[in-house]
Amino acid sequence: MQRLSPLDVSFLHLERPVQQLNVGSVLIFEGAAPTYDELCAAVEVLLPAFPRYRQRVRRVPLDLALPVWVEDGGFRLRDHVGHRQLPSPGTDEALRTLAVALISQPIDLERPLWHTWLVTGLDGGRFALVNTNHHAMIDGVSGADIISVLLTTSPEPPARQVPPEPWAPGPEPSVARLVTDALVEIGSSPVRAVQGLGRALHPKAIPESLAELVGMARFGEQMAHLEFGLNGSLGPSRDWRWVRASLDEVKAVKNCHGGTVNDVVLAAVAGGFRALLLSRGQSVDGRTVRTMVPVSTRDTDERGALGNRVSAVFADLPVGQSNPLERLHAVSAQLHTLKTGGTAMGVDALLSAADLLPAGLYGLGVRAWAHSPQRVFSTVTTNVPGPQVPLYLLGRRMTDLIPYIPLGAELRITVGIASYAGGLAWGVTGDHDSVPDLHVLSDGIEASIAELISLTPPSTRSEVRHA
Repeated sequence: MQRLSPLDVSFLHLERPVQQLNVGSVLIFEGAAPTYDELCAAVEVLLPAFPRYRQRVRRVPLDLALPVWVEDGGFRLRDHVGHRQLPSPGTDEALRTLAVALISQPIDLERPLWHTWLVTGLDGGRFALVNTNHHAMIDGVSGADIISVLLTTSPEPPARQVPPEPWAPGPEPSVARLVTDALVEIGSSPVRAVQGLGRALHPKAIPESLAELVGMARFGEQMAHLEFGLNGSLGPSRDWRWVRASLDEVKAVKNCHGGTVNDVVLAAVAGGFRALLLSRGQSVDGRTVRTMVPVSTRDTDERGALGNRVSAVFADLPVGQSNPLERLHAVSAQLHTLKTGGTAMGVDALLSAADLLPAGLYGLGVRAWAHSPQRVFSTVTTNVPGPQVPLYLLGRRMTDLIPYIPLGAELRITVGIASYAGGLAWGVTGDHDSVPDLHVLSDGIEASIAELISLTPPSTRSEVRHA
């Protein structure tokens, strides 16, 4: 019986009828689709290695402690694996429309927090998988690892695997056990606080502790910097747009003009927001759009573990800068300062401190924050590096990996970026009611990345391709 972390629980508390905290993706494959039964069989073989997929969240009486994961006695695989057929002609737009409707529908929080759909009928003889998990269960980095287990690096169809032994759920913990464990944990909280202080004051830990203090101070400064314009109430429906680019060409941009791949990606997002604000008749002179950029704090030996291991930094996208190269240089300089300034460590320290709060008080605080006006940052931009070798599902090659990032806390727009096998994809999520012009943002990102590539000499792009 494993307890959820404070961050995992936060995503449950943030859930509202108009705010679904589901992380998702669309995977597109070439070739004839497997049958629904074949897909179910492939997933069933993996379930013993990922017990969380057959577990649900159970609250502790009176919220004496954080909820725990327990096995779902009513679990049925086919309740979580579905099949949809696109009507002819099965365009990417039709797939995107279906996928966003599936991903953004509320997940039953009394059942395992995931779904996968096989989508057939895509034009060009293709098919897709649409995946969704509640954010309480998974973050972007662990999600990439889970997907890679379902997929293989070999184009040869896997040998027929023996079905696993029939699964029988273990007994659920009694109310008495949940309460007893919670009381023991409450009693140990002061002990854990003293232990944490002792670790922080150890001579070897002092440099890291100082960096966390500096990071928390800078985080506080940024929290005090309010920003307006893109935040507000949400409706129940979502829009989702896709942008694609060559990873080699993006690498050529950073090799020629400086920075990192992530800097180039964020500079393109800044160009997209500039186009959106200008199309709305808003002045962008000297203006920035603040974005939260999640930073993985997952250790190497934690890769593949479920749950959230993330912190964050806050970056100001220079939408007031008309020159795309100047936008890139401004983003690069700012992110370098954020990475070396301890901000991410400071936010992580604040999240860790939540372990010392009583679960009921912590949940009350998160719910109060979720229902209050949010003007600290205007969007979330997260970049998840994916595998750079072709992957296959039952012998069919995957051609595209497109991420979906949920909205929340009065954030009407979020942007996810994923790389895969030499390609980059932006998944741009928007509130359907309040952002009817989401296509302007996605078109602006596409135009911005194309402009940066056009300013990079062909010789540099050729060097990257042949490296």
